[in-house]
Amino acid sequence: MTGVTTRTRTAPASANGLIEALDRAGCRLTEPRRAVADLVAARDGHFTAAELVADARRTDPGIGRATIFRALDLFTSLSLVERVDLPDGDHAYVACDAVHHHHAICTGCGRSLDVDDRGLSGIIATVGRRSGFRVTAHRLEIFGLCAACQTAGGSL
Repeated sequence: MTGVTTRTRTAPASANGLIEALDRAGCRLTEPRRAVADLVAARDGHFTAAELVADARRTDPGIGRATIFRALDLFTSLSLVERVDLPDGDHAYVACDAVHHHHAICTGCGRSLDVDDRGLSGIIATVGRRSGFRVTAHRLEIFGLCAACQTAGGSL
């Protein structure tokens, strides 16, 4: 697709970025939310809530499963993380920019790339025109192997 660019996820790249975004949104900056922000920031690529729970048990046993799920719901509502549906039917999360974009996710290592919407909006408009469907939202998730996994001989 012409005009589509990809970039490695960069923001919010740190726990401080997440905390600052929560503060800008007027959310309370509780210690549990800060701890979950640290857990999310420590992840590279997509992650599941269960992985965050396991991380919390190792690093901060006081952070419970419900706290992690509530924080993820809040982070998702603020577009600080986005829920992605994986090919196997499970879902995961990726930290991302709060601008509309899509994800290319490596099925080998879990690395996530943000994919700009350029070019896709025209296709979406065409689908709407041809079908008579008024498109109000869309989401695209691309799965495959990143260059590093291809070089390493990974498989889908």
